[in-house]
Amino acid sequence: MAYILSIETTTTNCSVALSKEGQTIVLKEDYDKNYSHAERLHVYIDTVLKEANISQEDLEAIAVSKGPGSYTGLRIGVSAAKGLSYALGIPLIAISTLDALAHQVVAQEGFIVSMLDARRQEVYSAVFDVQHHQVRETQAQILDEHAFTDYLEKAKVYFIGNGVAKTKDIISHPNAFFIEGKLPSANEMSVLAYNKYKISDFEDVAYFEPYYLKDFMALKPKS
Repeated sequence: MAYILSIETTTTNCSVALSKEGQTIVLKEDYDKNYSHAERLHVYIDTVLKEANISQEDLEAIAVSKGPGSYTGLRIGVSAAKGLSYALGIPLIAISTLDALAHQVVAQEGFIVSMLDARRQEVYSAVFDVQHHQVRETQAQILDEHAFTDYLEKAKVYFIGNGVAKTKDIISHPNAFFIEGKLPSANEMSVLAYNKYKISDFEDVAYFEPYYLKDFMALKPKS
């Protein structure tokens, strides 16, 4: 009986899910607009285990959302996941953030663009078909009125993630559908993590690093 703990901290949503055989049985998260992962993540981990009446020793694997996303959020989530994996002697599973986000969309035809807000007019995005197969690699992309035209001219395109807020003001096309207010969640990680668990698709705990996509840039303090 495979209990897997999934951790998602790539945006402001601090999210933890406990799953059994790929099905989420307990989910704890918040959509706070502020980053609170340092204060809440370990509390949420303890909460989902207590609600399921199991201990850390009952876990078979730890899954973590690997990015792209917030540099600080990624560091906190990955550090916690690696610590648990090492201490418990169980596998670490990495899940693409944009892949899990795309799984929130259920559609009959067209494409799904999962996107996370980056700096200025930029988003981190990837394109999937409605069976959630990735059809375009993850990119750091500058938005303009011609972005995603190749897909919009072919079929409906469903945009999801916190990059939607600025995208909907730039892209105007009858095939564009904007799903607002959605953030990556550990809930969709459950089945993806279990699929990787079944084929032993694990990470090396010692060497695994988040997928930042771009180098971290520290802003200079204002004088």
